[in-house]
Amino acid sequence: MPQGWLYRIKPSVTHEPFHPRAPSHDYLISEFNQSSSSATPTQLRWNPFNIPDTKTNFIDGLFTICGAGSSFLRHGFAVHMYVANASMEGCAFANADGDFLIVPQQGRLWITTELGRLQVSPGEIVVLQQGFRYSIDLPDGPSRGYVVEVFSGHFQLPDLGPIGANGLASPPDFLTPTAWFDDKAYPGYTIVHKFGGSLFTAKQNFSPFNVVAWHGNYAPYKYDLKKFCPFNTVLFDHGDPSINTVLTVPSEKPGVAVVDFVIFPPRWLVAEHTFRPPYYHRNCMSEFMGLIYGSYEAKADGFQPGGASLHSCMTPHGPDTTTFEKTIAEEDDAKPAKIKDTMAFMFESSLIPRITPWVLKSPHLDNDYYKCWTGLKSHFHHEHLPENGELHS
Repeated sequence: MPQGWLYRIKPSVTHEPFHPRAPSHDYLISEFNQSSSSATPTQLRWNPFNIPDTKTNFIDGLFTICGAGSSFLRHGFAVHMYVANASMEGCAFANADGDFLIVPQQGRLWITTELGRLQVSPGEIVVLQQGFRYSIDLPDGPSRGYVVEVFSGHFQLPDLGPIGANGLASPPDFLTPTAWFDDKAYPGYTIVHKFGGSLFTAKQNFSPFNVVAWHGNYAPYKYDLKKFCPFNTVLFDHGDPSINTVLTVPSEKPGVAVVDFVIFPPRWLVAEHTFRPPYYHRNCMSEFMGLIYGSYEAKADGFQPGGASLHSCMTPHGPDTTTFEKTIAEEDDAKPAKIKDTMAFMFESSLIPRITPWVLKSPHLDNDYYKCWTGLKSHFHHEHLPENGELHS
C-alpha cells in the first residue's frame, strides 16, 4: 500500500477556505461526456502548439486533448499538453483527481514538491502523484510538453513475465527527491487545487514546502528515458509496442491497461525478411503519440517534435507512404541499422478517448493527415499463382 509520512514545520490544514478560481480554466477538464467532448474514429494529428507570447505559467498553460471516464467516478484518464513561458510565483498546484505523468519536450522543469526538488529535462519524465503540492519553475523560459493523468490507480512497473528479472525500466533508476524545506513567511500564498476537473484556490501565510524529513513509498519520482533497456526481435517479425512499456496503470481486465506509457528509443533493427517499421494494424487500444526529439521511424514527413497524433480503437494506421516505399525498395537487402537520435512515446489505453472541441478546431490540427496514406499502392504480384487462382497451405 503506497503511503508517506511527512515531518512538517506547520500543518498543511492551516489555510483559508477554498473558492472557485477566478478566472476559471475552461480548457482543462476531467469529465468526458457528450457535453464536454466528442468521439471520432478518424486518425488525428497536431502540429506543435505555439508557446504563448503573454506571461503563462504551467497551470495556465495546461489544456486537455482527450480522455475517457471521470475523476468523480475514480476511473479513466486524460491527456493534456502544456505550453508555458513563466515560472509559478507565490503559488503551488495540487491535483486531487489523479496522478500526473509529465513528459517535457522543450525546456527543463525545476519542480519543488513537498518532499524536495527535482530537475526534469527533455528526455526524462516525472510522476507527481495525487494530492502532492508542487510549484514548477522554468529555468530555460519557453517550455512545452505532454501530460497523462490517471484517475484510477497509480503507475507501476510492468510485469516482466518471460523476460525475467532484468530489462526495460530498472527500479534503481527511478529517483525521488531529498527533503528540502522553506520556513519563511509568505503572506497571501495561494494553493491552486484541482478537484473534480475544476480549479479552486485557498490562501495561507507560509510555504507548503516545509517538510523537514519524510519516509515511505508514496513520493514523486523522475526517470531518465536513456536508461531504458529495450527489447527487440533478433531474427524476424515485429514485436508489439507493449514490449517497450516503461510504466503502466493496470485495468481490471488482465492484459490491457487504463494507461501504458511506452517509448520508442534508439535501438538496432536486425530482423530479416521483415517489414521493419511498425506494421499497419488495428487494435483494441487507443494510441496517443508524441515526439520529444528526432524523427519517428514510421513517419518520414509531418510528425514533428512537440506534435502529437491520436489513433483510436480499431482505426487502421501505420507508416506513411514515404516510409513504406523506402522500406519496400530495400527488399531483402536491408542491413542491420540503428535508429539514433530520437525519442518518441505513446500513451496507450484500453478506453476509448473523447476529444475536446478546442483541439478539434485548433489551427494546429493537421487536416491533411490522411493524405500521408493516400499514395500507398499495391505491390502484389500474381504471376506465380496457379491458373485457377487457388492458394493452398
